[in-house]
Amino acid sequence: MSNNGVPVQATSPEKVQQLAERIMQQIAAIYARHGIYPNTVQQQMLASHVCAMASRSLSGEPLPEVEADLFEDISPETMQLARQIVDLFGNLPREEAWLLSVHIEVARAN
Repeated sequence: MSNNGVPVQATSPEKVQQLAERIMQQIAAIYARHGIYPNTVQQQMLASHVCAMASRSLSGEPLPEVEADLFEDISPETMQLARQIVDLFGNLPREEAWLLSVHIEVARAN
């Protein structure tokens, strides 16, 4: 199977959930080290996004095109944390960090 010429692999919901849970545990540790404490709604939104990232990581499905200039107001510290989290997957493009940075920036504003 492919998506616009990119091979997409079928993956089970269980594998996606396992990867997402593992990454969420690592995110919790990263957040704690940086004094970031998301509220319940922010945590749920982050978990949903991480699950989608896990699915893309396992399936190879590409992220739709994202405009970098939409994220110009994200602080360099937040973007660095987002890149660190995306790197935990080992195979996602840098654009994933742009989207993830919004979750971090909002949680840091608490």
